[in-house]
Amino acid sequence: MPPLLVFPFLAYNLVVFLFFRGDPVNWSAGLLAIPMPSGMSWAISAGDFLLVIGIIMLFFEVLKSTQTARNSIIEHMLSMVLFVLFLVEFLLVGAAASSVFFLLMVMSLIDVVAGFTVSITSASRDVSMT
Repeated sequence: MPPLLVFPFLAYNLVVFLFFRGDPVNWSAGLLAIPMPSGMSWAISAGDFLLVIGIIMLFFEVLKSTQTARNSIIEHMLSMVLFVLFLVEFLLVGAAASSVFFLLMVMSLIDVVAGFTVSITSASRDVSMT
C-alpha cells in the first residue's frame, strides 16, 4: 500500500497546476466561513483544508507504522521516496514554494522518522538478549 501522504501530494499538484495555474499564492483563498458563537467568522482556506487532510493521513500513517509485517520495510522505503519527491519539488518547482507545501513536506518527514523509530523500537522489544 502506498504512503497515505501521497494523496495530499497529488491533490496539491493537481489543484495548483490545474486550477491555480501554477500560482501557490491562491492557497490562501477562502474556501468557506463558519459563523462562531462569539459573533466572529472562522474562515477556512483551501490550504488549511489540505493541511487538515494531511494531518489525518499522517495519523493513519503512524498507525500503519506500528505493524510488524514484512511489507512494513517496503512501506518505509516508499515513505522515504515520497519525502524525497516533496523535497525536490519544494526546491525546484516554483508552484511548490508555499507554506502549505512546506508543511506537507514536514508531515512526510515526520512520517519517515516516526516509521523508522517505531519499527526500530518494536524490533528491539522482540529481540531478547540473555
